[in-house]
Amino acid sequence: MSAQSLPRPAAAKRSLPKINPVYVLVAALILAIIVMNPAFGEPTGYMNFLKRVTALAILSAGALYVIVSGGFDLSVGSIMTLTVIGSSMLASNDPNSTYWIIPLMLCIGAVIGLINGLVVSYLKVPSLIATLGMMITLNGVAFMWSGGAPRGYLPDTFRFFGRYNITDIPVITLLPVAVICLVVFGTILWWGMHRTNFGRMLHAVGDNQQAARLAGVPVERVRISAFVVSALTAVLAGVILGGRAGVSVDIGSGFELQAITAAVIGGAQLLGGRGSVPATIAGALALEAIFTLLNLLGLAQPVRLVVQGLILIGAVAFATYQRKRAGR
Repeated sequence: MSAQSLPRPAAAKRSLPKINPVYVLVAALILAIIVMNPAFGEPTGYMNFLKRVTALAILSAGALYVIVSGGFDLSVGSIMTLTVIGSSMLASNDPNSTYWIIPLMLCIGAVIGLINGLVVSYLKVPSLIATLGMMITLNGVAFMWSGGAPRGYLPDTFRFFGRYNITDIPVITLLPVAVICLVVFGTILWWGMHRTNFGRMLHAVGDNQQAARLAGVPVERVRISAFVVSALTAVLAGVILGGRAGVSVDIGSGFELQAITAAVIGGAQLLGGRGSVPATIAGALALEAIFTLLNLLGLAQPVRLVVQGLILIGAVAFATYQRKRAGR
């Protein structure tokens, strides 16, 4: 055998498919949960887990659009709260109201996203500041609307998306409607991010805004569209969360940071230019699995905040290091 016919380890190594570490992390965490709580391996256990994580997964996939474009959207949690509070106040216990309340909330969400995008794109306000101001404003609106206490009632037609389970399903026994929503909206968001020209422009803007502009990308319109997508998914997440958890004046509190954390776990670059919808959804699964493990270990709520904060700090430090190493 000649030297030229020998296998080349380096080439073989390069040809191996790359697997995002988040998928390995999710598998390891799920296995750990099953070891500590064997009931989790039953259909009821893992389907209820997916049901719990659906709102965060959809929210994170939508927030990823803004992150990939090089910004942040801190208003998504308050949009969720406004969706739940506003829907409960408008419903007036009327089951038929659901059919116009959800479209109305989606329109309100689109307007909020449009305002965020316009302020960031044309007034040149940093997205962190612009969406922080929007978050405070929307929380104040929700507080005034509700009088500071849970009021109103979400009818069963509204709660259907977050609460109802389809039963007598072969093999898996039950299938929550929320999980169907996750599959449907997750697929739409994946397609928009990874299979359309808009998604390619989104990555280009986040990677290098000036170069994207010189290449003919309508930077302002792309960034505005990203904020609109983020706000719309926040409304959808609010509908699902409200359906599952009911009415609360702070129901969306903290979800904005959880969405960023999920994107980070999924490998998104906080400075823009890189991100995957499936990996971000897996990041949401991983984050919820971490919280579940902490609960099984009997650790208090503050530990969840510590873990989440450490993940964000580590991600920002790593992203900054990568940018410096690449000379960007």
